[in-house]
Amino acid sequence: MEFTRRYLPMEWEERWRKEKERRKKVIDEGGEEFERESRRLTWIRAYNDSRMGMKENKVNKNERGIQETENKWNDEIETKKFTKDSYPTEIFKAMEKLRCCSVLTDLILSVEHGFVVHAHSVVLAAVSTRIQQMLQQRNEKNESEICLHLGPEVCYVGLSAVLEFAYSGKIAGLNNNSLAQIQAAALHLGVSRVLELCKKEEEGESKKNEEKEMKKMNGKEHRKLNLQSIRQLWAEKVGCDVELEAQGRKFHAHRVILSASSDYFHAMFSSGMKETHQTSVSLLLVGAPELEALLHCCYSGHLFLDWGCIFELTIAALQFQFQPALSLCLSYLEQQMDVHNCLDVAAFAEAYMLGDLFETAEDFILMHFQEVMATPMFLELPAEKLLNLLRRDALCVPSELSVFRAVVAWIEADPEQRLSQAQEVMTGVRFPLMTFREFREVRAVNLQMECRGNEDVYLYHTALKEFGFGDSSQVVQHRIRYPKDVLVVVGGDQLNPDDGQRLPSKQLWFANSMRSGTGLVKDMEWRMLGEMPSRARFRHGISILDGKLYVAGGCHYYSKTDTMKSAYRYDPINNSWKRLSDMQEHRSNFTMVVREDSLYAIGGDKDISTNLDSVEKYSVETDTWSLAHSLDQPLSGHAAVVWEGEIFISGGFNLKYQCLVSMFLYHPERGTTYLSDMAHDRAQHCMESLAKCFYVAGGVCNLREFYTDQLSCESYDPRSDMWTAFTPLPLCHVGAASAVLEGKLYVLGGYSQEDYSEARLVHRYDPGNKRWENMGKMAGPVTDIRACLLHLPVQLRRSDRLKAM
Repeated sequence: MEFTRRYLPMEWEERWRKEKERRKKVIDEGGEEFERESRRLTWIRAYNDSRMGMKENKVNKNERGIQETENKWNDEIETKKFTKDSYPTEIFKAMEKLRCCSVLTDLILSVEHGFVVHAHSVVLAAVSTRIQQMLQQRNEKNESEICLHLGPEVCYVGLSAVLEFAYSGKIAGLNNNSLAQIQAAALHLGVSRVLELCKKEEEGESKKNEEKEMKKMNGKEHRKLNLQSIRQLWAEKVGCDVELEAQGRKFHAHRVILSASSDYFHAMFSSGMKETHQTSVSLLLVGAPELEALLHCCYSGHLFLDWGCIFELTIAALQFQFQPALSLCLSYLEQQMDVHNCLDVAAFAEAYMLGDLFETAEDFILMHFQEVMATPMFLELPAEKLLNLLRRDALCVPSELSVFRAVVAWIEADPEQRLSQAQEVMTGVRFPLMTFREFREVRAVNLQMECRGNEDVYLYHTALKEFGFGDSSQVVQHRIRYPKDVLVVVGGDQLNPDDGQRLPSKQLWFANSMRSGTGLVKDMEWRMLGEMPSRARFRHGISILDGKLYVAGGCHYYSKTDTMKSAYRYDPINNSWKRLSDMQEHRSNFTMVVREDSLYAIGGDKDISTNLDSVEKYSVETDTWSLAHSLDQPLSGHAAVVWEGEIFISGGFNLKYQCLVSMFLYHPERGTTYLSDMAHDRAQHCMESLAKCFYVAGGVCNLREFYTDQLSCESYDPRSDMWTAFTPLPLCHVGAASAVLEGKLYVLGGYSQEDYSEARLVHRYDPGNKRWENMGKMAGPVTDIRACLLHLPVQLRRSDRLKAM
């Protein structure tokens, strides 16, 4: 067996040997503050052991393969920059809190009439040239505080405005009445950016009715600039008042920055510990590279991460309670997790009691069990860990035969040690869920297990007993998975040859669980979430923004006056609806997407015979719809996705209601840019972003003067602007809904254009095996529906009042 893991390089073993002697002394001292280091020793040693192999025969057998893999890993390792966008806001809020409590303030500013203000010199130096000069002089004189009495031209109002700008990036009280006072303070302290704001106010460029969004944006940008200035001061060692030492290397820093970003240093510098008055602090439990990275994160809000450093950095961030850095590390582990490293992440999270990360990693393992079982790390799992996974209802496998094959592979990896555990581990296989054809493979394996007492026990005999006389309880009969985010189906229509019997829906349904039964039989448990507060609707638009569901437009029926422009928002936390402002246009058969915290309603039908080229943007903060750049032609029945902040639109009906082959990029300010055409024309179809490609499926296509079902499917790579065909749909889905759940494409409901029969089935496409699966049937309406992923509170998913189907 060759190890193919792409992380935790062999250099760690050498690095660990170098640190062993130094850390042994630390561990031997004992005490609560060294428990984390002890646990760190145990975890890293365990991973080095699992990587190198503890048994001599395995080491000899795999030595060459491991070395080749390590060389390949060194070539392929990819470092990613992870940034916390909200960090400038968070760090300045934390420093403002310290200032209000007079913690670590080293700058005393006084004005006439006895007003005195305490602040942090490095924060003021980030905006004030005068304070920066004084800070540089303080470094030379080795003073601890700066005291500055401002002249009579500076008043308390002006000084407070400058302080507010330094800590928040904005000045709430800037107006004609305070303008002169703020200008005087900014001029005296050399705060050029405040002078620019004053100039704009004086010239009338800063309107009283300026949008709140613009004010927030300006404050955010100024906070970024303030942090950049502090980072420059740190690079030049200006105002640094503490020296940290790790592994013989020394790093300069500002106490206030450390305290604002680390609970550990906050306690160290403000609780009267001896380090409070020391100019140099030795840190025994962290490596120099990790400390350097954490300091860079303190001053920038970003980390450069890869699998060679992530575990050490996470440990250091935990140890010193650097919350911003820890959140970035955890984000990396969650986002970069794959089938090759998920078991390592789970073990790491369990060792360090990172509950959320452990839950995410375990969920990933259960969801991708078919791929995880093929990795070398899977074969190294302890028996109890493997059995715990096998017994979980949420284990995602195509059939129970896959579980059996996984156990056989695990046993055969070390039969000498594991045959005695085989019978117990096999209890995790639910043999009653197998078909007779699948059970033939169990019989063919006929694996002999050795038990105590030298008695021979045959797996087939045990499996046959379970297969023929198995428990009929619900646990045995199904593998049941409850996705964290659920598929929610909103509104829709029910087809009926008699138009008078057609019934549009107000209902919301969600798929609470996915069930795997005997063989390949699958089913979905549908529950009703509730109803929309207004009239029933179909061919509407929906989007998810900040965990809330937005519903707009659509049709109530089929006459010209039945197209709607009303909009609503559903909050799952409060289980409540709110009426929003109406769109400017009546729209149905359109798309609604989220881009940069705004909703965009694109094209659609104005009535039963007229489609639109207009696009509307919805601002959540102002609850208003405004017109954006129009499409270059009227369009309806199209599909759209947002990828890397850009809106891509495929197919649809043109002005003459012909199906299109087009794919284009739409920008709210620049308009339309056409890309490569699809191979097949289509409208009323689905398009979803999955694995860096767009998957297009279903809909109708042109057939002379009529339409017919479009079963062909194709995927688009936005990086190469190329289309590729993939497995056709097993049956037609016109006017269906779609969503991506757990790395797979779901196409829900719809109808057939040929005979107008409803397509009540749900099909799922797995890019891994390139196959469509029948996942079961829909509940409620199935045509002209819309679907999304929504995170529902536990009380809504488990509530007895919800109707199950």
